[in-house]
Amino acid sequence: MYLRSTPRRNKDGSEVRYLQLAHNVWDPQKRRSAVQVVYNFGREDAANRQALERLVASVTRFLDPDAVLAASADGLEFTESRPLGGTWVLDALWSRLDIGKEMRRLLNGRRDEETERVLFALVANRALAPSSKLAAARWASEDVLITGLPVTSDDACYRAMDWLAEIKGELERKVFDNLAHLLNLEVDLLFFDTTSTYFVTEDEDDPVDRDSRGEPLTSGNTDSDDDGRGEPTGFRTWGKSTDYRDDLPQIVIGMAVTRDGIPVRVWCWPGDTNDSALIRQVKDDMRDWCLPEVIWVADRGLTSAANRRYLRKGGGSYIIEEKLRSGSAEAAAALSRQGRYKDVAQNLKVKEVRIAEDERFIICFNPEAAGRDAAIRARMIAQLTEAIRDSDQLSPGERAELRGIISTQPGLNRCLRVTPGGLLRIDAARAKAEENLDGKYLLRTADPKLSAEDIATGYKQLLQVETGKPQCCHSRGWSALSLVPSRSVFMTAA
Repeated sequence: MYLRSTPRRNKDGSEVRYLQLAHNVWDPQKRRSAVQVVYNFGREDAANRQALERLVASVTRFLDPDAVLAASADGLEFTESRPLGGTWVLDALWSRLDIGKEMRRLLNGRRDEETERVLFALVANRALAPSSKLAAARWASEDVLITGLPVTSDDACYRAMDWLAEIKGELERKVFDNLAHLLNLEVDLLFFDTTSTYFVTEDEDDPVDRDSRGEPLTSGNTDSDDDGRGEPTGFRTWGKSTDYRDDLPQIVIGMAVTRDGIPVRVWCWPGDTNDSALIRQVKDDMRDWCLPEVIWVADRGLTSAANRRYLRKGGGSYIIEEKLRSGSAEAAAALSRQGRYKDVAQNLKVKEVRIAEDERFIICFNPEAAGRDAAIRARMIAQLTEAIRDSDQLSPGERAELRGIISTQPGLNRCLRVTPGGLLRIDAARAKAEENLDGKYLLRTADPKLSAEDIATGYKQLLQVETGKPQCCHSRGWSALSLVPSRSVFMTAA
């Protein structure tokens, strides 16, 4: 099948040409091939040429690129094709935030142009097709087109990452500076939370001596500024996994984000790091960004008096959730105070009580959560009732064994009472006391200016951050703050 052009001469002597799609067929009577017209395109003019171009485009969809090139141009050989769209968009954003410009400035004298392109390739790979450094080098060299980087190697990727670690601090500050201006970010409220991510490997890293920040102690880093970590440990090591993979080594990751979820800064620690120990480093690191006043918002894992004293250093403050069932005198006194609740938002009421001179206590009540708590408690009491229904007929040893099993379930154990004779009963008084806690949580703050509404709303945002936090984080190297308000709030969850 082929395209042919046939002429026709008009009476005035002009010539008109017609385009036809034809193919040759065998004529058995004439015993020779004859032309058979499959389709007439009409006169050879601009309109019909456009129809031909559409036909060619439709046909070439079913051909390999080298076959198309060979059919359309003599003397040319197809070598390869790579997609451009994703990397092109990311490269434009990279340029808009001046990341490449700042990298080249900070990497001056280290083949900065190539290193900057390699680092961009690694970031693009993480965004488009996450993989290892070796696979990322192959991806950047064969699977996509990255302007200014026709090919790279895994060695170049590892070297670039080493150099990035050296300039990370200053680069973070500059990039977030540009980002905050570009997106007009609100940086008066920052949330901090931690999670862990595991590595599929059989062994943990070799243990080395580390300072309290988790950094290896070297010849240039032997003057740890505080009490250090004690026992040597690896970076990827065993710890309590949020992914329920205690069988694999992990690291702990912390991230500070704005109220809109824009990352501000990222930290990584050895996998066995205790969350409560991270408050000091994060507070000190953010203090280095010259924030004039900081309010920390934390959950119940950071309520110790020592932590509260540290958070108040340098004029800082905090908003921390107090454990309602801790048995502390403050919690008992706050819950016993009378007063009216004030509506703050949908399903959120607050009541402020004064107990101490230097601290304020805010009782928050969520009617919807109270209904859920009551339903859950009713199911647990029914389950506990069924579990101990025939326990009076058991021997003392069997009852003790049943008591031990129930003690491993805090919800059931909370409403269980053991009589002086060793019998198991429902603790009606404790169940009644639990009703008073339905839908409530208690906040304590040292800030004298924030309203009770602002305190409760801010902590509610922390709960939303905890609910939506990723189980596995691969982020590295976020930037710093330049839009520094007179007041900044950091939220942390232990």
